[in-house]
Amino acid sequence: MNAYIFLAEGFEEIEAVTVIDTLRRAEIDIKTVSMSESLEVKGSRDVILKADILFDENAFEDAQILILPGGMPGTKNLAESSKLADVLKSHAKGDKYIAAICAAPMVLGKLGLLSGKEATCYPSFESYLDGAKIKEDRVVVDGNFITSKGPGTALEFSLKLVEILKGKELSDKLRKAMICIN
Repeated sequence: MNAYIFLAEGFEEIEAVTVIDTLRRAEIDIKTVSMSESLEVKGSRDVILKADILFDENAFEDAQILILPGGMPGTKNLAESSKLADVLKSHAKGDKYIAAICAAPMVLGKLGLLSGKEATCYPSFESYLDGAKIKEDRVVVDGNFITSKGPGTALEFSLKLVEILKGKELSDKLRKAMICIN
């Protein structure tokens, strides 16, 4: 099982690290991808993560899921990458999973990938979700798209990714082991 999370300068740390940690607990092979020319990527709160690979080192054809953390200006930086846009569009055509949290669903919205789909995002970013059916839920799944509201929903989002990729039983087991509410 191959997952990739894309880190652009200014990413939201809670959303990225929570996803990485939770998926690794589920033994999902998640790779962190730097969108810059350096493996070191600075988040929106000045936390620096060292990515596993550079974007240009991979075609992501083996990916079962692509994940976009939010944060500003991280989301804006993701949206400005035409190479990432091509990867996302290709992945969507293959009916493979794409997940985005916080402001990051706007990247998918601007590409038209959420048109006709139910989706959620950080409040005030709804106008960027072109053609989407906006939901107020904390995590929304519609077909191969998973969206979530923001930093406070990062663990729910991550556990939903585990559920989708490896089943509800493992997701519930992790929820219990991590002493999650609900």
